[in-house]
Amino acid sequence: MGEEVAKSLKPGEVFVKIVKDELVDLLGKEDEPLIVVKPMTIVMMAGLQGSGKTTTAGKLARLVRKKYGLKPLLVACDVYRPAAIDQLKQLGKELNIEVYSEGKSNPVEIANNAVNYAKEKGYNYVLIDTAGRLHIDEALMEELQNINETVNPNEILLVVDSMTGQDAVNVITGFNEKLPLTGAILTKLDGDTKGGAALSIRHLTNIPIKFIGVSEKMDGLEEFYPERMANRILDMGDLMGMIEKAEGLMDDEEALKAAEKMQKGKFDLEDFLVQLNQIKKLGPLENILKMLPGAKKMGLNNVNIDPKQMAHIEAIILSMTPKERRNPDILKASRKRRIAAGSGRSVEEVNRLLKQFEQMKIMMKRFKDGNFKIPF
Repeated sequence: MGEEVAKSLKPGEVFVKIVKDELVDLLGKEDEPLIVVKPMTIVMMAGLQGSGKTTTAGKLARLVRKKYGLKPLLVACDVYRPAAIDQLKQLGKELNIEVYSEGKSNPVEIANNAVNYAKEKGYNYVLIDTAGRLHIDEALMEELQNINETVNPNEILLVVDSMTGQDAVNVITGFNEKLPLTGAILTKLDGDTKGGAALSIRHLTNIPIKFIGVSEKMDGLEEFYPERMANRILDMGDLMGMIEKAEGLMDDEEALKAAEKMQKGKFDLEDFLVQLNQIKKLGPLENILKMLPGAKKMGLNNVNIDPKQMAHIEAIILSMTPKERRNPDILKASRKRRIAAGSGRSVEEVNRLLKQFEQMKIMMKRFKDGNFKIPF
């Protein structure tokens, strides 16, 4: 590209910056927020069968309630797929969000009646879960067009399985020719290069990616930020994403207490147990590790952490008395045998945990003293 390399930089660093800038450009430069209008926002969810549309509707309802303080209503308009209505009702029950349903009647009428119901009951965010097909066909498109013309949604979001790769672009193009799409949601994208071809959606179709589905759990929907995604692809991490995730789930007061104890060198196994429970709220640990800068370099990108390991650690600590948790130094052979028996683990595992905890305390002391150096 003919760019000069400043004396303070290495050619590799300049090259990575060029690639990052191009990636951000490809992914859409600016992030596109959800459309939210007063007094009520109507959202129509569209997509092929198997894309994760119904689950994504539940995730989005949860997100708008939590982030924007909105009162969502889920609408069951997929009257063809077996158990689709039941699936949405189950999600609604899990999330404590009402689901409007009229069974196997006309989807256009259901959507229209649901909007009127929402106005009467004070709902301000209506999410219409429409039917999908295995492929785009005339019958599907006609039904979606009729719903669109009848309820006039503020937002039409297309849910696309990112694992379909380049075909995702064809799916979006097919839907966009018949519907005025306002955005796309990519499901089954774990935040790295998986489904890479699908990331060219904005560049090739001009439809903004608004969200990505990163896990099957109800909190596994993230807003899409082009720069953050570029950072993840280039192994620069996503610390902002990690901070936002932690802010929404972790207890500030508990975190502050733990930090103060670490600084004073008084962090014990009781505090460690509290932190362990806080970390569990963030979801699978391997997903958190991937968000760290240099995750690939450190071999953290493909780490599989068995959730049972966390459960084993918890069982060992819970088998200790409060006095033992606060003073691990008093744990001699007889106490260790009792703890092992109580937790259903071996004495070796108890010893391993205590050793790892001591190593962690040493590392914390280095941080406190300012002597800690990252080994890369």
